[in-house]
This record gives sequence, C-alpha cells and structure tokens, in this order.
Amino acid sequence: MTTSTGTDWTAWQESWDRQQEWYMPDREERFRIMLDMVEAVVGTAPRVLDLACGTGSITARLLARLPGATSVGVDLDPALLAIAEGTFADDERVTLVTADLKDPDWPAKLPYDSYDAVLTATALHWLHSEPLAVLYGQVAGLVRDGGVFMNADHMIDDTTPRINAAERAQRHARMDQAKAADAPDWSEWWQLAAQDPVLAGPTARRFEIYGEHADGDTPSAAWHARTLRERGFAEARPVWCSPSDTMVLALK
Repeated sequence: MTTSTGTDWTAWQESWDRQQEWYMPDREERFRIMLDMVEAVVGTAPRVLDLACGTGSITARLLARLPGATSVGVDLDPALLAIAEGTFADDERVTLVTADLKDPDWPAKLPYDSYDAVLTATALHWLHSEPLAVLYGQVAGLVRDGGVFMNADHMIDDTTPRINAAERAQRHARMDQAKAADAPDWSEWWQLAAQDPVLAGPTARRFEIYGEHADGDTPSAAWHARTLRERGFAEARPVWCSPSDTMVLALK
C-alpha cells in the first residue's frame, strides 16, 4: 500500500475496514445508527470527540454524513494515528490528539472542554470494569448538558450462555466466509503494517505500548447503562443490539 509518491492512506483505511468487518459484519450498521442518534439529539453540526479513534473510522463517516461537524480524535496507538493523520491531513475539521485514556489527566490534552457528542465503537473492551467506570466519569464531564455519548462495543451478558453460544457459532461461520474472501485477520493486518516503510516504526512502537493487547472483562450492556448513570449521565440504556454486540446511548 505504498506507492512511488508515498503511502496510500485510502488503501490503508479500506484494509482496516475489511479487517474490522471480518470480526463485525454489521459494523457499518452500528455507525449508521450512531450517527442517526447524534443528528437527532444534537443536530447537523456537532462538535464530536472520537474516543479511542484508531484510524478515524467514526470521524470519516461523521464528516461524510454531517459535513458541518468537527471532530477531535484521541488515541494512543501510533500506527493507527499515523493512518488517521495521513487521511485527514488537509481537513481543518479534524484534530488528532495522542493521549492515554488510562492517564487521569488525558482530558487536559484536548482542545475543547466540552463536546456535543462523544462516540466510540469496538475500542474500550480492552479496559476492565474499574478503569472503564473512571473513564465514564471523565466522559460525563466532557459531554455538554443535553449532549450524547454512545458506545458500540462488545458487551457480554454471562446470564445467557446458550444465546452466547449460538451467537458465537453464527459469528464464526460469517468470519469463515470473510476469510475465504481473503479478508485479513487482526494478526495478518499488523504484519502488513509492519512491512510498510512509513508504518513500520509506528507499528513497532505500538506493540511496545500494548503488547498483544488483551481484552478486559467486557461487562454487560446493563452494567454500562447503570455505570453511565452513576457517573453523571441523566439517562442511559441500550438502543441497538445485533446478535453479537450492543450499543449503549447516554444523555447528559
């Protein structure tokens, strides 16, 4: 994905999308519903915080859907941020911030004190419940009154083991189909990134920071909704469920 004139950031974005869709075939649907709710709650020109933004997948869809929006993306991953920086280099609506969400002072690195919407998807499951609850309190302090927070992530309900087993079987069948169509998995994608002259250095630093990046304890949607209310949101509940994942909406 490197051309004679430099790295093809569009190709890297598309490659990341394919890799993510291998795990989450309904990824675009969750983005659509997320932006539906943003537009309904805070209008067509929101200031958005793209939390744990990665390559900027949410930001790209936000700006395509709502051209009057602005986005601040925050992440720690140097490789994914490099792709985001390359993608949005000429877009004044986008600001990217390098920060560790486990650092209690990370909000001080942001350019604004408040946001109409804070959005995140399939990114915070690496946090365990206790630090995630702390993060939710910080997010509550960043969302303006009347604003919205949405988290579309892996939320496992341990009280439904048979449903979980059926979902897992269906998801793996769809993953096998995507694999047959040559979609890269997580490990293969990072191997490709490590071979790119521009991304090799950031990829190496990324693994120094995260290692193999084990997941947290992925609490249920009910836990997320309850914790968001406890940490300062007026309302919070699941608003969308696929067989594999849930989206939680919270209003300030």
